[in-house]
Amino acid sequence: MRFNWVTQYRPGLAFVAVVLFMSIGKLPGMMLTGSAEKVENHQDQQKTEPQQLTIILERIYLDGEISEEVVHDSYWSIENFWAKYDQWQLVEMDATTMVFRKQMDDISPLLKANGYFGITEDGVLTIFNGRPDRSRIIQSFFQIDVKKLESRKQEELIHGIPIKTKDRFVEVLETFKPYSKQE
Repeated sequence: MRFNWVTQYRPGLAFVAVVLFMSIGKLPGMMLTGSAEKVENHQDQQKTEPQQLTIILERIYLDGEISEEVVHDSYWSIENFWAKYDQWQLVEMDATTMVFRKQMDDISPLLKANGYFGITEDGVLTIFNGRPDRSRIIQSFFQIDVKKLESRKQEELIHGIPIKTKDRFVEVLETFKPYSKQE
């Protein structure tokens, strides 16, 4: 993956412009009067009061689950702010809120805690929140030709195969892929 500095800093420049325009709007008459006292007071205020933002952090997991965390953040300098979120992709921004997104190379905490592979009545390999016989569907993958499955594998799917790690998630998908029905 190639680093593109223009793409990386374009949202930051837009953010700086928004902050500057907001700062100018908070200082009525400063530009017209040119009072040095007002400029000094504003600079002192900026040093004692950090800027406040609402940050929404979206994590997209391998299993399709999306988690959202809301953080109320303050910052003194724009450089420190961007350094804090340099591993995230900015996807939306307004004057008070920024939305960042990150692709996670792992399964979701929900799957680790209570995820089970199973099979639906019509033979679709599915992830359930809890055991397959009495739980809600999280994600469906592909239809399995049940006639080709060994009886032991059928039983495993009927009772549910727990998913605790990313490796287990990938392993189960790869195990049952050869049994998928071709459409």
